[in-house]
Amino acid sequence: MVAAPFLRAHQAARLQAVSINRPGLNSHIIKSFRRSILLRCSGFSTFASRFQSESLERTRNIGIIAHIDAGKTTTTERMLYYSGFTRRLGDVDEGSTVTDFLPAERARGITIQSAAITFHWPPQTAGDGNTAPQEQQAPRSALSHTMNLIDTPGHADFTFEVLRSLRILDGAVCILDGVAGVEAQTEQVWHQASTYRIPRIVYVNKLDRDGAAFGRTVREVASRLGGWPAVCQIPWFEGGNGRFIGVADAINLQGLRWNEGDGKAVKMFDLEQLATEEHQLAEELKRARIALVELLSEHDEVMVEKFFDYDEDHLAVPANDILESLRRCLLHEQGCKIIPIFAGASFKNIGVQPLLDAVTNLLPSPPETPEPEVSIGGVKGGLRRLLSGDLLVEQSEKAASAKGKHKKKSAIQAESRNAIGKLQGCALAFKVVNDAKRGVLVYVRVYSGSLDRNSLLYNTNLNISERAPRLLKMYANDAVEVDSIPEGHIGVVVGLKQTRTGDTLVTYSGNKATPPEPLNTLQLRPIDVPPPVFFAAVEPHSLSEEKRLQDSLSMLLREDPSLHVTIDEDSGQTLLSGMGELHLEIARDRLLNDLKAKATMGRIEIGYRECPLGASPPITKIFDKEIAGRKGKAGCTVAVEPFDPEDTATTPSSALSIQKTPDGNQIIIHAPDLQIETNKKGQDESPLLPPGLDLPTLRTALQNGCVAALARGPQFTFPMHNTRVTLTIDPATHLFGTETTPSALSAAARLATAAALRELPTTTGTSLMEPVMNVIISVDEASLGSVVHDISSSRGGHIISLDEETPTEVASNPTNDLLPPIDPSKVYAPSDPFESPSVGVDLPTSANRPRTITAKVPLKEMVGYLKHLRSLSAGRGTFVMSVDRFEKMSTPRQKAVLAELRGGLI
Repeated sequence: MVAAPFLRAHQAARLQAVSINRPGLNSHIIKSFRRSILLRCSGFSTFASRFQSESLERTRNIGIIAHIDAGKTTTTERMLYYSGFTRRLGDVDEGSTVTDFLPAERARGITIQSAAITFHWPPQTAGDGNTAPQEQQAPRSALSHTMNLIDTPGHADFTFEVLRSLRILDGAVCILDGVAGVEAQTEQVWHQASTYRIPRIVYVNKLDRDGAAFGRTVREVASRLGGWPAVCQIPWFEGGNGRFIGVADAINLQGLRWNEGDGKAVKMFDLEQLATEEHQLAEELKRARIALVELLSEHDEVMVEKFFDYDEDHLAVPANDILESLRRCLLHEQGCKIIPIFAGASFKNIGVQPLLDAVTNLLPSPPETPEPEVSIGGVKGGLRRLLSGDLLVEQSEKAASAKGKHKKKSAIQAESRNAIGKLQGCALAFKVVNDAKRGVLVYVRVYSGSLDRNSLLYNTNLNISERAPRLLKMYANDAVEVDSIPEGHIGVVVGLKQTRTGDTLVTYSGNKATPPEPLNTLQLRPIDVPPPVFFAAVEPHSLSEEKRLQDSLSMLLREDPSLHVTIDEDSGQTLLSGMGELHLEIARDRLLNDLKAKATMGRIEIGYRECPLGASPPITKIFDKEIAGRKGKAGCTVAVEPFDPEDTATTPSSALSIQKTPDGNQIIIHAPDLQIETNKKGQDESPLLPPGLDLPTLRTALQNGCVAALARGPQFTFPMHNTRVTLTIDPATHLFGTETTPSALSAAARLATAAALRELPTTTGTSLMEPVMNVIISVDEASLGSVVHDISSSRGGHIISLDEETPTEVASNPTNDLLPPIDPSKVYAPSDPFESPSVGVDLPTSANRPRTITAKVPLKEMVGYLKHLRSLSAGRGTFVMSVDRFEKMSTPRQKAVLAELRGGLI
């Protein structure tokens, strides 16, 4: 890096300027000499600042996303090899890949945890990164870029691993299997990326395999991913219908042919040479260029002007203008419907280098991404608005008005500038890993400033400070120690004992233990954790091992927040919950083999729920006991009834508090005689409350008591679901002065709610509820009938559709709600040489035609389904599933499940 010697000279010059104070020298000479040195230093500072901004422009934070077995890890291995990072090609089947380094990953041949790795493309040489290209209009790929790449899992059980990776990415490469096309999990991760507004390009892989259909896959991109495919490359089959040997580039109007071997030798053909050697391919390439320019002209006004500048000749538009147009469409603030598509076969080492060029040319650098969402002091906005001071002004004005104070706007702006000036860095912890050699590694993405070694990091979620003794730049399982992690980059902090996934870390100037207000409330948008659906019991081998097991489980949960640990009150068993069978199997391996916990894990069970069938009478309970040596007395009245979350008409409006819990329950607190008033600060208070007890504390205590009681049903001991608890407080009969403490109120609410639930079996009773899954099964035409029959007859499922996606999946993409669906017949796609020309209008009716079944099936019937599906589909079938809702069981089914559960306990 050229900046290093300049920075060293900068520091030396500053030291020289400070140390010139020898006696005997004329003070005027000393002052002028100091001034000249400091001016020289300021020149170095300007250069360093400009260099840092240029390096940030040449940074790409990208992820590889796809369905399982689409070729993500194989493509990543080729990227590392061609960039010069590795000297040999890793193989998934041999277990020799760089990013799949866990023993469980190499044994199963799948990616389980996302791996971060940094490399440069094009490969750095002596002069790379220091000089600008000679041509003014050279593409971005002419300069070496820093690639921070994350290889994500494809299995649905590891959805959270993909979610937390997507949260911190600036762009993504979506890989499609050229034979299978757009598969179910591909659609799920695509829509997840849409929620974070991540620009994506598509790479159609495995075009060397029998049955590969590039044209059909392009049309599926239009129909299933809801975007206009911009075909940037078309496959090159030898002689038009031979083996796959390369790609034809519609942007640069050239053919790229790979020789057999490691893929480093690429032969280029211009359009004239292609017309001589492969006339059919050259004509198709012209059609692809015309379709590309036409499509861009519909979405980009600048491309229309360029088109007219070149006399409406599609082939004459320069390649760099097309790249810039594609880039503008991808980075459009409102989201664009253009999806650039590239072709290749990573296993055969074809098409990876042009894909890397596309990443540098089309995907955004950190400054070009949408503003990261932040909240500070209850005000939400963008990070750039915060750094400019506007968001802090809004927050300060809101806080001042809430306190009844009125400050001058100039004073508020001065305070905001002062607070922003103290913010040195802001980062999001998106992953925690317990490494056997290095200890706990916290992966962070820095959004502003930098994280420096030995700096004090304040965790705004936990309100604690931790020192960062070591910083690392990760290269999959290897690491290099660094002094700082600059803005826009991904790195690792070693030695943090408390930080969890989704926590915001800030650094600030000053030696105070906490940052000044309101910086201590600054939080980046958190990472949503999906609810678990499977659970298994974990038992230590002996009582002496119990503490070690709890410590190991705590570390496991810190690494993977999509796992949950609960304790069954009846049996005292520790239950580990997860997203699926494979997820729990991997968690067990990690717990026993890596964390060395001496424990046994039982068979995988299903988390059922319990719901009331009718209302209970109002029950009043008075709690009167000593708590921790202090007298506690409080009471309340509780009534329980069924609750329909979708029925908003029955939700009462006049209540002290209405809370909806994550388990689908509703807690309503009534206090009609509490005489609530609003004080000068705009806060609610009541003169009837005991000293030291305010309304927020009252609400929280009562809600906590209700939630604790709802965790256990009266008949089957499963957590309550779809239950409304109406809790009434009468100050005259339920509050007892200083004896009424928050803990007493919480205990009274728990007693009353539990008593009301116990009344249900004697009146209307309760019913078991089971999780019903949205299941998307991908099979071939020959297996369709047997799979449909198995789902609808043997497993009690309900078939929703064939070859269509569920509306819930599409609705998760915010751009799909406002625009009509795209007609695949209007999309340009080259004809597939091995299929009939009617592809795209009517799918072929061959036995290998891929079909998609969408169904709703009880989760119990899906345990162990993968093995059964493979036996039905000759090993070709795959499926993904997600929780749809909890539904009441029929009486015969409930009896059968209870008999099985009781038998299992015996």
